[in-house]
Amino acid sequence: MLPFQLGLRGRDSHVVALGAHPDDIEIGCGGTLLRLAETVPGLTAEFVIATGDPVRLEEARRGAELFLPGCAVTVTSAELPDGRLPTYWEQVKELLEATARGRRPDLVLAPSRTDAHQDHRTVADLATTVWRDHLVLNYEIPKWDGDISRPWLYVALTEEQLREKVARLHKAFPSQVGHDWFDEEVFAGLARLRGMECRARYAEAFTTGKAALTW
Repeated sequence: MLPFQLGLRGRDSHVVALGAHPDDIEIGCGGTLLRLAETVPGLTAEFVIATGDPVRLEEARRGAELFLPGCAVTVTSAELPDGRLPTYWEQVKELLEATARGRRPDLVLAPSRTDAHQDHRTVADLATTVWRDHLVLNYEIPKWDGDISRPWLYVALTEEQLREKVARLHKAFPSQVGHDWFDEEVFAGLARLRGMECRARYAEAFTTGKAALTW
């Protein structure tokens, strides 16, 4: 297992987190966000979400605050229809391009390009064309499609961090609690599997299309 340094140490570090839906970001990389909030002083972030109605977007704003406590976070959404993003390609593209015209991020977090959900895949595919010269890490989201991939980068989580992630998911997104996939055992089970793969108790896993190793 080789270490991989993100290099997010300065007070001007900035993260862009992309989600097709409210809760995508927090499910896919909520533990990583909690770790970043703990370890990167002065971190700022933008949550950019393609879909969402007023109720869901209020949940998204609460999620951003809960998962990056003490950080300056903005939440932007195009409020497009859920499940229809391929037909709104131009609007999603402009949403991401408008974000890219702002502050240059040190890290971009996005859904997996092999995700079976068409909305997730649309955002993921556009992310790599919009941020060509940035590190884009693709998170995974468990779902009934059974599309979990083979990751190569892991962020180890302690048991306390994993439990905090699950608790904050339930606090931020009460509208989703009734779904069979929105379940503590689902989140903890995937995190335990990824932890085993990287010799940790729990972990979140990522892929990326391209990265340059520097030293």
